[in-house]
Order: sequence, then structure tokens, then C-alpha cells
Amino acid sequence: MSLTFSRMFALGQQAPDFQLPDVVSGKQYTFNDLKGDKATVVMFICNHCPYVKHINEAMVQLANDYLPQGVAFVAISANDAEAFPADGPEMMKQNAVDLGFPFPYLYDESQLVAKAYQAACTPDFYVFDGTGGCVYRGQFDDSRPKTDIPVTGNDIRAAIDGVLANQPVSTTQKPASGCNIKWKPGISPF
Repeated sequence: MSLTFSRMFALGQQAPDFQLPDVVSGKQYTFNDLKGDKATVVMFICNHCPYVKHINEAMVQLANDYLPQGVAFVAISANDAEAFPADGPEMMKQNAVDLGFPFPYLYDESQLVAKAYQAACTPDFYVFDGTGGCVYRGQFDDSRPKTDIPVTGNDIRAAIDGVLANQPVSTTQKPASGCNIKWKPGISPF
């Protein structure tokens, strides 16, 4: 595990489209299939990362809190499942079921979607407004494993609340940090 910080995708940039399979339903989804009327949260996560495990329950609660308000959520795992079998589709499906994910959990086998989003770590969060423009990218909150800081989701909640209130989202945003995305041999991430 190597502590890695997000690359901070450009604010205002449109969400890159994708077509990826949901490991639970087996359906293929595009960004437009999943986008919310008011906002869309894209989360790059995986199963084995302690930084993701640290916020899993709060991440599910976040989605449950905002889904009824027209905010869509989608999780994507792009890790090399050959080198990290715990992050393969079957284990992803089991994890999604066990944790009660109320959002699709997509598998980016080619890693091209992670590259398009400039995702560098797990977890890595993006909030897009109703037009698909990026208004937030960065951390869930200040909590990390082995700290006494409670998991609140304050940073991402503030961004979502701003979008819902039609208020500008602060551009002072902290990068996410966690395990690096496990790129396949020969794949240059950026």
C-alpha cells in the first residue's frame, strides 16, 4: 500500500462518459444512464483498501441520505483484479451485497475510465452538478484509519448541499488520499 493523493480533476470539466458493467445486476451502464437530476457522485473505491473500509458505512449512509433528493451515486473499482483478486467482480459483488450498497458498483477492467477521471487513489470522490460539470473532487472528510477524527463526510456533504441549494461550491477542496489504484502492468495511468 502506498499513500497516494488525488490528482484534482479540473473543476467545471464535464464528467467523462463510460460504459461499464454493474457487478451486482450484470447490466451495462453509462454515465447518462446513472446521472441524477440535481447531482451525481462518482466514487472510485475498491474492496481491500483500509481507507475505503474506514468509510464504507458512512459512504452508504451518505447515499441513503441524498438519493431521495435527486442525487445519484455510482461506485467504480478499477484495480487490477489479477494482481488483487479481492478487487475482482465476484468479490466486488459480495462486498456490495454485504454492505448494502444502494448504488451500482461498476468494474473498470480496462482502467480507461479511471484514467479519464484522473483517479489516482481509493477512495477518490467527484461531485457533478445536474449539467454534468465537476463542482467537487477530493476527500470524503478529514478522517483516516488510525486517527481519532470521526467519519462524517463533511467535505462531500458540503459540496452536495451547495449544489442542492443552487449555491456555489467552495473551490477550496482537499485532495482525497488512500491506496493507489492498482494499475495493470504496462498501463501508464497519466
